[in-house]
Amino acid sequence: MSTEGTEEKQQKRILILCVDRDGDLGTKAEIKTPLVGKDANLNAAVALALRDPEEPDANAMFEAIRIYDRLQNEAKPEEIFEIATISGTELGGVGADRKVASELSELMSSFPANEVVLVTDGYSDEAVLPLVESRVKVSSVRRIVVKHSESIEETAAIFTRYLKMLLENPRYSRIALGLPGLLLLILVVFQVFNLLYIYWVAFLFVLSAFLLYKGFGIDKTLKNFVQWMKEYSPPSLPVQIATFATGAGGLCIAIGVYLGGTSVANNVSIPFDLGIWLSNLPTVLGYFIRGSMDLLVVGICVILFGRATLWYFERNIKLLRNAALIVTIAWSRWILEGTADVLILPQDPNALGKLIFSVIVGILIGIASVLVVLVVHRSAKGFFTKTKKQVEEFEEG
Repeated sequence: MSTEGTEEKQQKRILILCVDRDGDLGTKAEIKTPLVGKDANLNAAVALALRDPEEPDANAMFEAIRIYDRLQNEAKPEEIFEIATISGTELGGVGADRKVASELSELMSSFPANEVVLVTDGYSDEAVLPLVESRVKVSSVRRIVVKHSESIEETAAIFTRYLKMLLENPRYSRIALGLPGLLLLILVVFQVFNLLYIYWVAFLFVLSAFLLYKGFGIDKTLKNFVQWMKEYSPPSLPVQIATFATGAGGLCIAIGVYLGGTSVANNVSIPFDLGIWLSNLPTVLGYFIRGSMDLLVVGICVILFGRATLWYFERNIKLLRNAALIVTIAWSRWILEGTADVLILPQDPNALGKLIFSVIVGILIGIASVLVVLVVHRSAKGFFTKTKKQVEEFEEG
């Protein structure tokens, strides 16, 4: 069934685009871009080839013209072709890419292409492929390289890139330039003071120090420490108190252990014989306990007091159990004293009676502490921020 008009096929605009990223058209032939049309591109390619017959951009432009002519001959009725050339700058880098992007946007305004056939002159110009693809679909890429020069061009580009990285990147320039520079400076100084005969010693010292510095990651450790110092934020006051109490308590325990060893050394004289040591082990333990018990108990109580302070500000129910534990450990000082007396003088009945009395009183103090904790818990229910798990733990404790 026929209609009044038939629907025309949508026109397909295809752009044959040549890219001169390093700006040879402007610097060598003084030609401004973008160039649109076959005649403009042909004249520019001829002018550039006359200025520099070895210029690969001229070959790329001739190839773009050849592709344009071939596609025109094979064109379908709905296809429209155009040829254009855009360029960057001789400095390369970000500036060249921005100029290429600007000219491409200008070109797309005058000829809104549906797809692009990209023609480049080799290794460096393929860097613009993402710029073009971000604006229009790229259906084909044609790379033109002068025969026998592809590997040379790529090698030169890679060498230039790594050389630039060694010179400009501080991470690599410290090794590639800094270390040799330091060794040469030492050489000059030693030469001035006629100490060249010990240069190799200084050379090996600097080299070994650098290898140790890098090998053990001292540079990363220092960097992380500096970063931590910049970002450091002091914790809350209760946390500071708990941390300080832990450090102070640990110091007291360490000194108590030292005093215990000193007490053994001052009161027990035993030759270095394993059998004699084992037979006199109770006496050794007794003098060790007697010398260390005071600071051991004080150190543990200080640590627990610091934790109690933190839990008080957090309104944690563990504070009550911790308080009962502090009282019990404080009384354990007398239990330790009685134990030391029994170990040193096992035949003394007063020592055994003192130990039994201390243990019984300690048990009573522990029971009294638990009862006091339960009373305080019931009378101060609103003070503690309790969860179900914390209540269960407290009741089980």
